[in-house]
Amino acid sequence: MNDPSLSQTAIDFDSSLDPLDMIEEETTPTPDPEVMLQLLKSDNKQELIQAVRAFCEISDPRAIPILIQQLSNSCPLIRVSAAYALGRNTSSEAVEPLIHTLHHDFNGYVRKGVVWALGNSGDRRAFQPLLQALKNDISAVRLWASSSIANIAKLHYEDTIIAIPVVIISLRQDEIPAVRSNSAWTIGKLCRELPYNVVYATAIDALIEALVEDEDLGVKEDAKMALLKLGDPRGLQMIEELEFEGII
Repeated sequence: MNDPSLSQTAIDFDSSLDPLDMIEEETTPTPDPEVMLQLLKSDNKQELIQAVRAFCEISDPRAIPILIQQLSNSCPLIRVSAAYALGRNTSSEAVEPLIHTLHHDFNGYVRKGVVWALGNSGDRRAFQPLLQALKNDISAVRLWASSSIANIAKLHYEDTIIAIPVVIISLRQDEIPAVRSNSAWTIGKLCRELPYNVVYATAIDALIEALVEDEDLGVKEDAKMALLKLGDPRGLQMIEELEFEGII
């Protein structure tokens, strides 16, 4: 897996069930913000859906208050689109409403969009909610909570120290290979911010363990890439030994 950049729309996992998959590829001109802003106020549901989806592609701060309101819409498709739109149109004012939605929305795909948006927010208030989502939510949400944590925790050393043990547990124990892969990527990214200490050494141990013991080839590859990018001598030595033996 390449870096799961949070600038992408996070719809890769369980995508057959994700409402945003109905958005067509960009074969038409970029929506006109002025027109879409007017449609955001429409009482027509289809026009409202069109407008909210448009702000998944375009940015305009004038849309943010209305997008926040749409997090409470009775239609899950509108709520999930509003979450992704707030990931494109980031604002400190949206963080608390997004956190509230993460805690209370029954729809897992809405929560999945929310963790992506919170990862883009660059706001420390998102850290603990994302950590809890990685521990306790459904697999589609856990997948993006892991990489969102990397974006938030790296901003503060103390958050990185708290996050790494939780992400290590995810790497070792999550039953979904894609979540373990994202966790390996996240550990590698967070370790770039650390000096050599006990937490760093424990993280390297976990990546080596995944490289050697995980049954999924994708997880092995992501652990290998994380170790290569870190350039840790123990990790590089293990990769060399496994390649010599033909194991990887």
